[in-house]
Amino acid sequence: MPNKHASEKDLRKSAKRRVHNERIKSYLRHLTNESNKALAGNLNTAKDLVKKLQQALDKAAKVGVIDPNKASRAKAKFMKRTGKK
Repeated sequence: MPNKHASEKDLRKSAKRRVHNERIKSYLRHLTNESNKALAGNLNTAKDLVKKLQQALDKAAKVGVIDPNKASRAKAKFMKRTGKK
């Protein structure tokens, strides 16, 4: 347990941040899995899901949940699979 008031506050803040970041990462995993399933099946549905995934990746990278290069790699991978350039 922290001894100082500021350390206690920092502990509370980091716990809130951890929950927030895990929620965003969980949503990204969900979209990734759904996009993979859709790419195996209907391409029109897949394009919509990939668009949602791109937006979520960009936002997660912007707020610092994931690294911007990781977002870029994931977007490139899915765009290549959907046939867009």
